[in-house]
Amino acid sequence: MSELYKYHTLSNGLKIVHCKSDSDVAYCGLAVKAGAANEDSPQYGLAHFVEHTLFKGTTHRKSFHIINRMERVGGELNAYTSKEDTFIYSIFPAQYYLRAIELISDLITNSVFPADEIDKEREVIIDELQSYRDMPAEAVYDDFEDYFFEGTPLGHNILGNENTIRRFTSEDCINFINKWYVPDNMVFFSHGNISFDTLCRYLEKYFGFVRKGVWKTDANDTIRRNVPFHKEENIDSHQSHTIYGAHISGIDGCDKYTLALLNNIIGGPGMNSLLNIALREKRGYVYTVESAVTHYINDGLFSIYFGCDHNNVNKCLKHIGNTIERLSNVLLTPDALARAKRQYIGQLLVASENKENIALAMGKSMLYHGIVQDTTTIHNRIMDVTAEQIRNASELLIPEKSSVLTFRG
Repeated sequence: MSELYKYHTLSNGLKIVHCKSDSDVAYCGLAVKAGAANEDSPQYGLAHFVEHTLFKGTTHRKSFHIINRMERVGGELNAYTSKEDTFIYSIFPAQYYLRAIELISDLITNSVFPADEIDKEREVIIDELQSYRDMPAEAVYDDFEDYFFEGTPLGHNILGNENTIRRFTSEDCINFINKWYVPDNMVFFSHGNISFDTLCRYLEKYFGFVRKGVWKTDANDTIRRNVPFHKEENIDSHQSHTIYGAHISGIDGCDKYTLALLNNIIGGPGMNSLLNIALREKRGYVYTVESAVTHYINDGLFSIYFGCDHNNVNKCLKHIGNTIERLSNVLLTPDALARAKRQYIGQLLVASENKENIALAMGKSMLYHGIVQDTTTIHNRIMDVTAEQIRNASELLIPEKSSVLTFRG
């Protein structure tokens, strides 16, 4: 086990992970295994709604005091919701650890969701929902996943819809907190300049009393589609936006490092990715083309996004299909594989300077795996990937197995 990370579990079951840092800036917060996938249809959007309205008042503080608690010392209080988890965390000067811990505890144990405040916030969230519809490059992802995971807990928008958002009450929010925000379903993560003993002492004081509850995860099995789809939706836009995607393994899949490397080769952040060279640099078809790997608990999605002129959609899809077919039929040369690994490892090193992302990744890894993998472990796993594994993973993405959604302007 890496000496970088310290672990502890409070008597009520709350897991803690800490990475010591000499930086003057610290990060800490809660990772909660509850998101859009934990909602029934009348509750679509509730996890995200709760994340927003947690900050609107507790038995100890009004919303004004919550907003200012970290801001007044130069810190920030942040949160986000995904399909399967929610994060509530703070970034702050390291001497204010106690202030951050006490505030986060207050939010998840004492929030009252005052009706007047959540009425105002629901209008903000509806505006957020509508703003996404004005951004087709964002909206196409949501619609694609709705089709791709239709009939499963993953098959609906994180934000919900206007009808459900308008129905949420304070009681709905409190019930959601009581069900999901319990120690067995949360992890407290910390990255900063504080001794682990002191951190655990603070957390025992401010989280040790949180009830264990009778939390039991809801079934979240994803039913896979049998037939890939090809859909088009007409929009009022000067450009068309397309998602090409295929099923991959879930979060515990043995091929996730292979898929991570393959993603970097096909359409990762480097301008030398195969699709950026083929579609943008050589042919000028697109301004943006990128791929992404998303692992959920029981399923996953490898997606490729591109935006282009309406007349170039089919040309781009043909080149994407050809690129993937070639990868699935021809082994990468040893030199090509070594270059891909070197680039990925270098990107990991650069990313390690972003301490906020590192802290959030610690929380996520602890939430789903009970341990944090350090960069040395990831490095070794990437270096172990073979050309045969890259070829086998590419076969998952061939056109016959993939789905396509285009917002055609």
